[in-house]
Amino acid sequence: MAAVRWRPSYPIVPSRFPPRGLFDRVADPADLDAALAVESLTNDRLRDEAGDLSLVAADERMAGPGSTPVMAAFTHLNPAGSRFSDGSYGVFYAAASQATAVRETVYHRERFMADSAQPPMTLEMRVYHVNVVGDLRDLRGHCVAAAPVLAADDYRAAQAFGGAERAAGGDGIVYPSVRDAAGECVAVFRPRVLSPAVQGRHFGYVWDGAQITDVVTLGDSGIAPHG
Repeated sequence: MAAVRWRPSYPIVPSRFPPRGLFDRVADPADLDAALAVESLTNDRLRDEAGDLSLVAADERMAGPGSTPVMAAFTHLNPAGSRFSDGSYGVFYAAASQATAVRETVYHRERFMADSAQPPMTLEMRVYHVNVVGDLRDLRGHCVAAAPVLAADDYRAAQAFGGAERAAGGDGIVYPSVRDAAGECVAVFRPRVLSPAVQGRHFGYVWDGAQITDVVTLGDSGIAPHG
């Protein structure tokens, strides 16, 4: 285990995901179920935006300003899974540096865009600053057992490891970035080791139809001045 004190870490997500929502408007996490039930009566989209709240234990939830980007990582599942999840639970991924976060997300955006045969465009991405303070399973250094878990594209060993770690009550994993040789990342299983998110920069990932050729900084609005 390692005491991780990253103030902040850097998650990057597509700008189409709203930075504020139900979680920000509720002061007490204990009131989230009731607030969701009431507000969804008049807003059909709210439940979809909030995701599946039951995926996060009541005593581990976060609410208040800046909580939506954090909670969304746990309440919205990726059916295809990710490195440390088989798709049955959410994981909050972030990097220790902004550069590593960019390289990690560029890799995954490139795969998605290529697999779906997307035409050239600029993908708008939002950076958040989130503190990570907790004891996490440490896969850094010369850890022979970690080699299969850190395979470039075969996630089977990593998903089994992540599932076991989460089932045992672990808060998450700190590990060397697979896309940036000098970088480090975290995979967090529970919001309790995270702070509310603060918005950072907006980046544009320039996709030419085959690969991402450039990463540019966008204005504070998140909208590039020229198409």
